[in-house]
Amino acid sequence: MRAVLLSCLLFAFCFVQAAELTLEDYARQSQFLEIRISPSGKYLAATSRSDEGNIYLNVIDVKSNAIISVRHFTGRDSIGSINWANNERLLITLVRDIGALEQPVPTGEIFAVNADGSNARMLTGSRADNEKDAAQVINYLPDDDKFVLIVTSSPNRRGSFSLVKRLNIENGRTRQIARAPMRSSGMITDNNGVARMSVGEDQNNDNEMVLMYRKDEKADWVTLRRYGQRDGSFNPIAFLPDNLRIVGLSDTQTDTKAISIMNPETGEEQILAHHPKVDVAPLFSIEDGYLKEVIGASYEYDVHEDVFFADIQDKRFSNYMQSLTAAFPGKKIAFSSATRDNSILVLTARSANHPPEFYLFDTKNNQLSFLLNGRPWLKPELLAETAAIIYKSRDGLDIHAILTLPRGKEAKNLPLIMLPHGGPHGPRDYLEMDSDAKVLAQHGYAVLQPNFRGSGGFGRSFLQAGYQNWGTTMIDDMTDGVMHLVEKGIVNQERVCAYGGSYGGYAALMSAVREPDLYKCTVGFVGVFDLNLMYTDGDIPERQSGINYLEMAIGRDQAQLDAQSPIKQLDKLKAPVFIIHGKEDRRVPVIHANRLREELEKRNHPFEWLVKDKEGHGFYKPENNVERWQKMLAFFDKYIGETEKN
Repeated sequence: MRAVLLSCLLFAFCFVQAAELTLEDYARQSQFLEIRISPSGKYLAATSRSDEGNIYLNVIDVKSNAIISVRHFTGRDSIGSINWANNERLLITLVRDIGALEQPVPTGEIFAVNADGSNARMLTGSRADNEKDAAQVINYLPDDDKFVLIVTSSPNRRGSFSLVKRLNIENGRTRQIARAPMRSSGMITDNNGVARMSVGEDQNNDNEMVLMYRKDEKADWVTLRRYGQRDGSFNPIAFLPDNLRIVGLSDTQTDTKAISIMNPETGEEQILAHHPKVDVAPLFSIEDGYLKEVIGASYEYDVHEDVFFADIQDKRFSNYMQSLTAAFPGKKIAFSSATRDNSILVLTARSANHPPEFYLFDTKNNQLSFLLNGRPWLKPELLAETAAIIYKSRDGLDIHAILTLPRGKEAKNLPLIMLPHGGPHGPRDYLEMDSDAKVLAQHGYAVLQPNFRGSGGFGRSFLQAGYQNWGTTMIDDMTDGVMHLVEKGIVNQERVCAYGGSYGGYAALMSAVREPDLYKCTVGFVGVFDLNLMYTDGDIPERQSGINYLEMAIGRDQAQLDAQSPIKQLDKLKAPVFIIHGKEDRRVPVIHANRLREELEKRNHPFEWLVKDKEGHGFYKPENNVERWQKMLAFFDKYIGETEKN
C-alpha cells in the first residue's frame, strides 16, 4: 500500500493507460532519474527532469510519504548527482547542460541542502563564499557527519596543482590536507581517507594519461605508469579493504577492458574477469557505506549478463544480488544506494523493452517492495521489441547492433531506418530504452542501431580502427548491417533511409553520399557536416585536450578532411535531406546546418529544415521532440512509407 500511495503522490495523479502510445508519451521526460535513501532510512531523495530539461530534487519522508522539500536550478545549471553526506544533509554536484545528446559538463560547484530544504549553501565554485575553486567529492567519509574530502583544481591558473581538502558541509570552509602531484588530477583515497592514487591527463603530451601513487600520506609521489592515447591503461576505481590493492578496469593485458587488481607497490596486475569480445564492469558488495569486495562482473553482448564469483567473502551480499537477478530475468539490476547498515537497499531494474522501475529491498526480512516506475505510461506490452544482433562486416569483423522491430508485424520486407549513434569514439548503443527507435518502430519501421568500428566497449583495437575513418570503413560497417537485414529478408532494399544525431547525423548524410542508390532519404539531427569546422567552431577546440582528440580522431590532412566531409561530396548525393538543429548548440554549432543548407540550395537539391531557437545539442522540450518526430515521420513516409494506407 505504501508503495502505491507514494507512487501516486509523486506523480500527483494515477491514470488509465491509453490503448496506443502517442508521440507525447514518448516525449514526456522520465518522472524520476535517480533515487537515494538516507543512511538512516528516514528519507528518499529523488531527481526528476522538467519539460524544459532541468533536473529537480525531491526529498520524501518515508514514513509519511510526504514531499518535504524541492530544489532546482535555473538556466543551463542543472543537477549532476546527489548523495547523502549524513542522515540529514545532501550534497548536489552542479552541471551545465549542452543538450540532450551529450553528457552535461561539470561546473565544479557543490551545493548542500538539508532534507527539509533549510541551510542551502553553495560550498565550492565561483559563487561560493569560501572555496572558490572547482571541486569534486572524492570521499564522503561515512564515519564523519561534518566533513567530506574534495579535490580542487584551477585548470586556467598557470602552475596550479590539484589540492585535496577537507570540506565542512555546513559552512563550506576547507582545510588543505594534501597536494596532488600533477595539475587537474583525479584522486583516489584509501579506506582511511588518505589520498594515495592520482590520475591525470598530460595535455602537453598528446593527452597522455599519468598514474601516480604514494605508500602513505608522508611518502613521496611516484609515477606508476604513463599511457598514450592509443595504449592500454589501468583505470583505478577503489582501494580494497586491505588499503593496499586497488580495483580498476584495465586493457594492459587484454584488448577489451577487464576487471583487474593492481598492487601498486609492485605494479603487478591480476585479471579477475574479462570477456574476449566486450568490456566488463565490476559488481561490488557494500559495507558501512564503502565498497567492500568485487563479487562479480557485468557485461552486455548479445544479452546483458551478470556473473558472480564463487571464491568470495561477502557471500551474503552476493546472495542478495543473485536472487534479485533471478527475480528480474532479462533486465539489468543495480543497487543505487543503501542505508548505512544495509537493512534497506534501493534497487533499479530496466531493459530495452521496459522502463526503469525502483524497488526497496528489505534485507532483514528478505522482502522486495515496488516503489515506482520512472515512466509508467510506457507500458511494455505496447512497446516495439528491441534485441541485439551480430553481423559480419565486409572485411570480416563482428559488428554488434541493436534491432527494433514493429510490434504485431511479421519481420519480413520491412522499411528500415538506419540509426547510428553519436560520439563516435567511446559511446556505444546498449540494450536500453531508446525513444527514437521505439517511435519509428511503432510507426512501422525497422530500426537498426549499429555499433560500427570506432564504437566503445568492444576493445581497444576495434575502437582505434575507427580513427580517421569517420567517412569510410565506419560507414561501410553501417551499410553492411543494412545489407545483412536485406539478405535475411527482414528489410526491403528499396525502402531504406538513414537518420542520426551528432556524429550519427554526419553518418546518416555520409551514408547517403557513399551509397546514393541505397538510401532514399536522410535526416541529420545536430549533425557534423564539415570536418574542417570541428577545428574552428564549437567547444571541442576550446581546450588543448579537444585539439589533441581531433588530431587523433579525424587528422589534419586537408585532402582527407574534405574527402570525408559530406558537405564537400554533395554532387554524389541523390537522397532528399532533412536538417534538424538547435541554435544554442555549442558542441556542433548551427553553422554546420546553415552551411549545408546553402550548399543544397545552390544545387537545388530537395531538403527540409527545422531549427529551434532555445535548444542545444539535442532537444529537451517535449513539444519540440513531438514536432521533430511528426515531421520526420512525414518525411520518411513520403519516401519509403507504405504505398497504400489502410
